[in-house]
Amino acid sequence: MPASSALRRSLAVIAALPLLTLAACGYGSKAEDDGAAKVAAGAKKIDGLDSVKIGYFGNLTHGTALVGVRKGFFQKELGATKVESAVFNAGPSEIEALNSGSIDIGWIGPSPAINGYTKSGGRNLRIIGGSASGGVKLVVNPDKIKSLKDVKGKRIATPQLGNTQDVAFLNWAAEQGWKVDPQSGKGDVTVVRSDNKVTPDAFKAGSIDGAWVPEPTASKLVAEGGKELLDEATLWPDGKFVITNIIVRQEFLKKHPKVVEAVLKASVTTNKWINANPDAAKEAANELLEKETGKALPAEVLDPAWKSIRFTDDPLASTLNTEAEHAVKAGLLQKPNLKGIYDLAPLNEVLKAEGEPTVDDAGLGVK
Repeated sequence: MPASSALRRSLAVIAALPLLTLAACGYGSKAEDDGAAKVAAGAKKIDGLDSVKIGYFGNLTHGTALVGVRKGFFQKELGATKVESAVFNAGPSEIEALNSGSIDIGWIGPSPAINGYTKSGGRNLRIIGGSASGGVKLVVNPDKIKSLKDVKGKRIATPQLGNTQDVAFLNWAAEQGWKVDPQSGKGDVTVVRSDNKVTPDAFKAGSIDGAWVPEPTASKLVAEGGKELLDEATLWPDGKFVITNIIVRQEFLKKHPKVVEAVLKASVTTNKWINANPDAAKEAANELLEKETGKALPAEVLDPAWKSIRFTDDPLASTLNTEAEHAVKAGLLQKPNLKGIYDLAPLNEVLKAEGEPTVDDAGLGVK
């Protein structure tokens, strides 16, 4: 299939997917406003703004946002500018919310960020910081799959057509010499696009033989008797690859730079606290997940999942470029022009003020 045709079909499917989510719950479900209750007496609004709307997933790979909201780090930096948060199930719906102005700043994976940037011709979003690396694994049914070569001919779930893990699995399968149609998922291995919420049930029912998924879904599958066959981090130099970025509407960045700076400062503070207090941090993340989903993660899921994620301010820009190349090779994306997708100047100012090393945009920053 020509790349341009694949791109059109992929984008059509990706564009349609948010509508299913939005019809069910609007632009994400509203999270409990832990931070708003902690507005300090006498605090002032930043840039005169009443509120800032942030979005993230209920995944541990979005732990910076989970912990920052739960512990009030964002609200502390934003003064009397109220933190309003929304939780999303998938990247396309969060990009849609960002483009519509329903959120201002979001935590999101690299593939939705790339798609959102390229679809808008580079006009709608910027990546302004990193958040997490790692936390993605291939977990399989050990009765059906004993080794990596046994994956051929099996049914493997990914979260969504064209999402970050979908691209990673398709690229890995291609490197094994296997052919898979990126749209239908059919070929030498069958790719089953399955929401992370239902993947554990599908695994228990035997309708899938494994899954290439982020945490905590990977550890949920292990708890159900699955075997971790591959940690994606082993495929990357130094074991580092971007799994979560921070993005912002370009218009919002232009109009409210002090608010963006405050959010970035809170993110840096949160990551520092997470890395210094891993046990307390994972509990804070789990507390917010319980508030949002009604169910906390058990220790046998939470503990291994949290250990596999690295929280970092560095967006690991060179790996985002590599992930874009993987999407092109998979037939899900035409070769994109990512020049200008990053604006790391505000983050680097924060890092300098904190005495931390600055981060690099791999030549993909704004002029």
